[in-house]
Amino acid sequence: MVIAVDAVGGDHYPKNPVSGGIQALNEMPELKLLFVGPESLIKEELARHEYDSARVDILHAPEIISMQDSASAVLKEKKNSSITLGLQSHKAGDCHGFVSAGHTGALLTASTVFLGKIEGVYRPTIAAIFPTINGVRILIDAGANLTLKEEMYYQFAVMGKIFTEEILKVDNPKIGLLNVGEESEKGTELLKASYLKLKELDNFVGNIEGKDILNAKADVFLTDGFTGNILLKFGESIPDVMQKMVKEQLDLISADSDLQKQVFQILTKAMHTFDYEQIGGVPFLGVNGVSFVGHGNSSVLAIKNMIKSAMQCVDHEVNKKIKASLN
Repeated sequence: MVIAVDAVGGDHYPKNPVSGGIQALNEMPELKLLFVGPESLIKEELARHEYDSARVDILHAPEIISMQDSASAVLKEKKNSSITLGLQSHKAGDCHGFVSAGHTGALLTASTVFLGKIEGVYRPTIAAIFPTINGVRILIDAGANLTLKEEMYYQFAVMGKIFTEEILKVDNPKIGLLNVGEESEKGTELLKASYLKLKELDNFVGNIEGKDILNAKADVFLTDGFTGNILLKFGESIPDVMQKMVKEQLDLISADSDLQKQVFQILTKAMHTFDYEQIGGVPFLGVNGVSFVGHGNSSVLAIKNMIKSAMQCVDHEVNKKIKASLN
């Protein structure tokens, strides 16, 4: 399987994308990599690693999409960027998927234009990883579509269910609609209509409130992209804040370094449940291909696991199952 990696995506390029790619390569014997970006930059970073050169190729893409660029830069100003050429390579069949920790808006725009949409999909979406007491689950939409229609809520539910089953390994995942109350008559007219549409799904558990997210009342949390993006950024802050709060209290109540170490180890293990790096990234569900986006601050571990998640989407034929379910 060939996965293309954006070598200049994220805050720590080319080190983290290349290092994460090589780690995935060394752990997955069936994997081949196509690093996309400025060739000299990639070769310089690869020289720091030991790897099977027969399983690594480079696609020269001299232009870099920065976070200051507009989302449409991949279509207008920078047609030779790593995102543009990487996704075009995927469309041409030179690789099975593309992963990047770069500009989310640019990646979504390019993925939609170059790969197109799965037949029957109204609009692609970002399904973000979100922490719960049962481990990571997904939040849809996380920023791709600021406003939704009832049919989009329904399609996002179907796509989210398939991703949660196939990639997160959750049996018969429950779907919840974020609202201001649990009763079916609560919320806007759009939410009321969407509730009725979602009732057609066997695993729809109804409206859920903000207090139900961390408690995992559902496995797929449906909301519009405006609310979803705010929730996503809040969720990402939880592990660091919790660790800081506990450490401050330990410093106050005990000078016993062994006790502090033990408590901190327990907390770190608990926070592992909230760790997005174990999945690495999320796909743009609904595009006719496998396009993954990771956090801009993605570590080497996150890049490695994002590549593995992309491979799982290919192996499990996620797009084929989405198409069949929607039809």
